[in-house]
Amino acid sequence: MRIGIDARSLHYSAGGIGRTTRALVQALLLQDQDDTFVVFRSRKDGGSPLAGPSSRAREVALWTPSHHRFEQWTLPLELARQPLDVLHCPDFIPPFRRRCPAVITVHDLAFLRWPEFLTAESRRYYNGQIARAVRSAEGIVAVSAWTKRDLAELLDVAPERVTVIHHGLEPFFRPQPQEAAEALRRQRGLPERFVLWLGVIEPRKNLGVLLRALAHLRDRGWRGPPLVCAGPRGWLWEETLALMDTLELHDVVHFIGAVPFAELPQLYAAASAFLFPSLYEGFGLPPLEAMACGTPVVSSNAASLPEVLGEAALYVDPNDVEGWAEAVRRVVEDEVLARELRARGLQRAACFRWEDAARRYVELYHRVAA
Repeated sequence: MRIGIDARSLHYSAGGIGRTTRALVQALLLQDQDDTFVVFRSRKDGGSPLAGPSSRAREVALWTPSHHRFEQWTLPLELARQPLDVLHCPDFIPPFRRRCPAVITVHDLAFLRWPEFLTAESRRYYNGQIARAVRSAEGIVAVSAWTKRDLAELLDVAPERVTVIHHGLEPFFRPQPQEAAEALRRQRGLPERFVLWLGVIEPRKNLGVLLRALAHLRDRGWRGPPLVCAGPRGWLWEETLALMDTLELHDVVHFIGAVPFAELPQLYAAASAFLFPSLYEGFGLPPLEAMACGTPVVSSNAASLPEVLGEAALYVDPNDVEGWAEAVRRVVEDEVLARELRARGLQRAACFRWEDAARRYVELYHRVAA
């Protein structure tokens, strides 16, 4: 078969959907020796989604930008020149006029569950098209059983139309030599001991509950390791920093901004614990990455996170400030608990491989094309 992959999201977003698309493309080329792939990228994207030259794949640069208001008019015209047996659109929305069946990946339905937490641009793009997208697609992938339930509840999608395929983890995420983690800690000027939060600073990630938990601990005399927050500023980030000012937490919270992908394993490994209080996730890669690097994880018990993390995390209600304060204190002070979470986390993370995801996608491509 000749399979098209819409990888224009790599230009739109280096992380999130863009990153998982790149990992999937590379796994598909390793696992599928029978089919050929046409990988569509933005003409503005200087990087390649392919790991290297391949006789079974070629890239085609498209002029149509991802998320553009005229996308449904110009993208079908560009794709019409490409004979395909199936087209995979990992960013939710397929071209509604097309000459072949389409598979879409639905990562989450946050824009329907929490519309107030998204930019107006994102709401217009996804909310305005997702119902038609799931009606139009011949194959629908949900990245978790939770997202599959959301599809049924919010968009009335029949369960038999949805295939659950979990994301994988790149082998890049693994336990690090102590010297490497220590070198990064010194290079970044981080405290000798710290707990870590990582993500885009936006309301859905619920960083505010951690700030309130740290203030709760400080007010009761606890002097544990500070919190390091890594990640770019996102939608409504000002509210989070204003809360830190109000709580006077500048001595115990350090914002270090976005961290290069290459540094993530060392950053995870240097942390005493990873904290993830998100209100809603369709999958939840960061806590799984932390587990793969041997870091104990305290996670929200919301949405897909218990499904993905299994019994390897310490769970807290995302709105329970005192619960988060107690969980932070426990994971920092109880070495037996921390050691148990490390061991469970390594076992759990090993269950998520891109090779397995790629095989299931290939099966779906063939089923849809038939």
